[in-house]
Amino acid sequence: MSAAHAPRIAMVLAAGLGTRMRPLTDDRPKALVEVGGKALIDHMLDRLAAAGVETAVVNVHYFADRLEAHLAARQARGLAPRIVISDERPQALETGGGVKHALPLLGDDPVWVANIDSVWIEHGGSAVDAVARAWDPATMDVCLMLASTAGSLGFHDSGDVFLDGGVVRFKAPGETGPLVYVGVHICKPRIVADGPDGPFSLTPIWKALAAEHRVHGVAPDGLWMHVGDPGAVAAAEARLAKTTPA
Repeated sequence: MSAAHAPRIAMVLAAGLGTRMRPLTDDRPKALVEVGGKALIDHMLDRLAAAGVETAVVNVHYFADRLEAHLAARQARGLAPRIVISDERPQALETGGGVKHALPLLGDDPVWVANIDSVWIEHGGSAVDAVARAWDPATMDVCLMLASTAGSLGFHDSGDVFLDGGVVRFKAPGETGPLVYVGVHICKPRIVADGPDGPFSLTPIWKALAAEHRVHGVAPDGLWMHVGDPGAVAAAEARLAKTTPA
């Protein structure tokens, strides 16, 4: 599939408590922690907008009012994408539960799903476009953005997955996966439809689909950084400062 036919709707997962990010999250959600003078959620929204995303459904929970105000101000400046709020004030629903709760807002067609705690420096073309080009709804239900375990910062040292001809295999206990999931993927929203009420993770769903070879992935060239704590913020800022914006 060409990037021109990539999903135009994204689910941006921004409802986490950000406990490991304290004290930076004492007065704001993790999504509003700044890296290089820009809020984490704006790093992700700008990436998605550049790839043609027109609508971003953003879930809110912790400091929800402050995040909604930030997003409203962003829209008032005319910045894409259009923002729709998925309200999780009563209970944060984790990744799978968050997507399920937002299904009425997402529709039936494939969507992007993105965390807000990854920033990256691209070496070449757009990483988001690379995932879009790899996406084929006939052969997959999920397509993950992946990066080198050894060459990325702040992710699991033991990695997540192996790739064989684009098909994902999750590591077994004791294995080290050469690739790590870096927080962006395309999926068919219906994969969460049968999930439980309340909070649940996407990972068990992915693993079940991977057993049927329905999870694929792509590892674009670049440097990925997981911004999970104050030290990671400083490390990411130092790397970004060495890179001249395109």
